[in-house]
Amino acid sequence: MACRSLLTASTALLLAGLCSCSSTTDLASAKVYRPGQRSQVDNAKYYKVRTTAYSHLEADSLQYGLASAEGGNLKYGQFRSAAADWSVFPLGTVFQIEGLPYTYRIDDYGSALVGTKTIDLYKPNMAGIKDWGARNVRIKVLKWGSYAQSLDILQDRTKHPHVRQMVGSIRRNQSSLGS
Repeated sequence: MACRSLLTASTALLLAGLCSCSSTTDLASAKVYRPGQRSQVDNAKYYKVRTTAYSHLEADSLQYGLASAEGGNLKYGQFRSAAADWSVFPLGTVFQIEGLPYTYRIDDYGSALVGTKTIDLYKPNMAGIKDWGARNVRIKVLKWGSYAQSLDILQDRTKHPHVRQMVGSIRRNQSSLGS
């Protein structure tokens, strides 16, 4: 009888664990837009994403120094900068990585991120990049950014192919909904 109760309890715990994952939404199907609005309106909060790290000290970033694509300085403290494809995670998206105490904000982008669902986390030195490596993590989106603000910044930078790709993706999303 004790074994049966233990088995029942174990099964219940297993099912509860599986059900608790139902709030995790797959990124590919998470985007929901409402006609006439340019921002994400779905209720998804949790995503599994691939993360990498970058620094202003890398060769392809030296020309920008500590400047983010948004125009401010890259941040590293309790509140940190991150880069992404702005047609996936728009400028201003705020999130936390499960298990870490920091809050991140998308304020940068990079050519290698366009067309992916990867988020690049800012590190102030090369050792930080190596320590982070590439990790699949679960994030909680605290606030979705703005596709309209993303377009405002990107539209003057379309001489770069990766920027044209982001702009095209954002505009396709908007026009497919009649906005």
